Amino acid sequence: MRYVGVAAVWAYRFTLAPFLGVGQCKYHPSCSQYAIDAYKEFGFFKGTVLAGWRLLRCNPWSGGGVDYARDQKVFK
Repeated sequence: MRYVGVAAVWAYRFTLAPFLGVGQCKYHPSCSQYAIDAYKEFGFFKGTVLAGWRLLRCNPWSGGGVDYARDQKVFK
């Protein structure tokens, strides 16, 4: 099931991402790579929650920086 999420992120990367601009993310790794890492490490449901939370944090008022899925504190 986790690979369904990974496939959805790859579909986004090839269809919508080129139109939205590349290199716009203020976090490292990018939000799409974070989602792929979250899906691979935590599975579909927890990965979806983590990816959604990351997208909510990616806004003009956030500080950005380095943020890895494996270092999250929601599902420890």
